[in-house]
Amino acid sequence: MDDMDQRLVAELRRDGRASVLQLAQRLGVSRATVRLRMDRLLRDREILGFAAITRGDLADAPVRGLMLIGIEGRGADRIMARLSGLSQVTAVHSTNGRWDLIVELSAQSLPELDRVLNRIRDMDGIMASETNLLLSTLRGGARPGV
Repeated sequence: MDDMDQRLVAELRRDGRASVLQLAQRLGVSRATVRLRMDRLLRDREILGFAAITRGDLADAPVRGLMLIGIEGRGADRIMARLSGLSQVTAVHSTNGRWDLIVELSAQSLPELDRVLNRIRDMDGIMASETNLLLSTLRGGARPGV
């Protein structure tokens, strides 16, 4: 992808429903240029799809956080499977660096989050963790709290 493609993708992330004319005006190019580039990005699978952002996506739970987890030995698959079974776990990512896993959490209250954090920390094979609360989220050009 060249600079124009990246700018086009950034505009689509900001407003996936923008018309070809609106995109052309924002990018300072012709409608034909936008249409050709979008067709190529879709054909080459650089753009895999378009998504709607709902109010629930931005505030699906009042308390959200990221838990960074260090694993003892080679138990990552087992621990990931156990984590995926918890209703407060919205995603589990393997990663590199100091931490082995990043877990996205959502809860209805701080006490509920505290309970799930303790439950995770008590799992066999977890040797260290660090948790950060998410205070606001900006997705795809949407304003926080919108």
